[in-house]
Amino acid sequence: MPEVGGNRAGLKSSELAALGRVYRRRVSPHEVVSAELAAFLCEISRQIARQVGVLVSRQGEVEQVFVGDASRIVLPEVGRLRSGYGRFRGLRLVHTHLRNEVLSRDDLVDLALLRLDLVAAIGVSQEGRPADLHLAHLVPPQPGKEPWVHLAPTPFHRAELDFLDLISALEEEFDRVIPRSRQARSGERALLVVAELGRGQGLLPSRVHELGELCRTAGIEVADVALQRRAQPDPRYLIGRGKLEDVLVRAMQFDVQVLIFDPDLSPGQAHAISSFTDLKVIDRTILILDIFAQRAKSRDAKLQVELAQLRYRLPRLQEENTMMSRLVGGIGGRGPGETKLEIGRRRARERLHRLEKEVEDTRRQRQGRREARKARGLPVVAIVGYTNAGKSTLLNSLTGSEVTVEDKLFATLDPTTRRLRFPRERELIVADTVGFIRDLPKDLAQAFHATLEELDDADLLLHVVDAADPDREQHIAAVERILLDLHLAETPRLLVYNKVDRLLPTELAILVGDRQTIAISALDRRTVLPLLAAMEEALWREGHSVRPGPGSGSSSGH
Repeated sequence: MPEVGGNRAGLKSSELAALGRVYRRRVSPHEVVSAELAAFLCEISRQIARQVGVLVSRQGEVEQVFVGDASRIVLPEVGRLRSGYGRFRGLRLVHTHLRNEVLSRDDLVDLALLRLDLVAAIGVSQEGRPADLHLAHLVPPQPGKEPWVHLAPTPFHRAELDFLDLISALEEEFDRVIPRSRQARSGERALLVVAELGRGQGLLPSRVHELGELCRTAGIEVADVALQRRAQPDPRYLIGRGKLEDVLVRAMQFDVQVLIFDPDLSPGQAHAISSFTDLKVIDRTILILDIFAQRAKSRDAKLQVELAQLRYRLPRLQEENTMMSRLVGGIGGRGPGETKLEIGRRRARERLHRLEKEVEDTRRQRQGRREARKARGLPVVAIVGYTNAGKSTLLNSLTGSEVTVEDKLFATLDPTTRRLRFPRERELIVADTVGFIRDLPKDLAQAFHATLEELDDADLLLHVVDAADPDREQHIAAVERILLDLHLAETPRLLVYNKVDRLLPTELAILVGDRQTIAISALDRRTVLPLLAAMEEALWREGHSVRPGPGSGSSSGH
């Protein structure tokens, strides 16, 4: 006979024997629980002052018997049903509540995570007999709604629910919804977890939007978003165990394969969350690295992406089942460095040193090309700005080029330079650089430092801003911080508002009225003429040999 599980400490041999005899009982397939079994569970639960639970199969057989304490019960390990999304486990949980209380949060979480057919709590009266019957079952996923439904409490002796009819109707309802939603998908499906830590800054909506755009660029379908504001991060789970349980319930509800966190996770947090959820867990930096891996075309860019991947992942390479062990293929596991993720720490460090040497070699080659350009006396204008602000479109408009343009973040990764001729035989070099982003990952910034060295030789920066983006002020501030970190704060620059065709005239007037700016639509070359004039004035006002200051004729964006 199977043993009684759970909290057995302090139980008498006679009580354990009585609980063990529950395995011999049978329940009609149409009943949630028989009157005889319910009466016995309430009687012994009252006697030992603990909750008692059973797992019952659809054939009415008692599969497991277990004991909790006075206020809660912990289910035995039955595993998670990941492969059978939309299916039920074929087991229902029936247990006692000593104070006739409603179903607890733990009961409902168990229902969702284990995909039980149904959860039933039998209230115990003061006389030790069944009082009310509390029931809950799962329903097909709907955004913003709980994955379960509570049925109204019913006195046990009046309960008339036909269990088989209920479960048959639920499975038919799931079958109608789930196949259509699955066929409509392509790629991986993710749930975003965005936490605002410390004092509230009101940036949560913009961070959610940006993370969603990163997912769109990476080809990830966003199923749902979980938000949290915390004064301090939880050292183990970032968002705390209770909130993580909610996230896991929603992940199971929407058949999610990936959890994506913002802000970034420490190696310990990533390992703990991955172990707790049994899902692929990545953070914002890995997502950005994945996008860069998709976009890298040249050898230089591929080297830099692989270097950034190894720098970020080296502390996360562990022998145990960690965040990285679930990144084989798919989002977060692509790119030149994907075959290096399973190698040992020593080999990873060796590869890291080789990559650093190769990147340094390519940096020297680019430096040689820049020196040759300097020898010809051509001034350099570098286009900088937040990702997807329209920098590549502006380059095409200025120079008549056909650089790839997409309405996605980091559409351009490899730096591009083009020559631009002015009247009076004046020429300059226009350089398009990789887009900036809030909280640029340190490993990514280090790896692409060689690429951003193009900015060191720039005589003028064009700071391009998406005028139609509601978060433009935050984007301007983020770019300014990055330029300061790159020691480029003193380089003269023009603040260029792009995409003004998407604004109303009154909005545009307010926007450009508070600072010295140039308003353009990079798609319309006619609007670029004032920018060309401002560039010529800034570069040749007193001759190219005298670099203009950040005062007249230019704006530093401050």
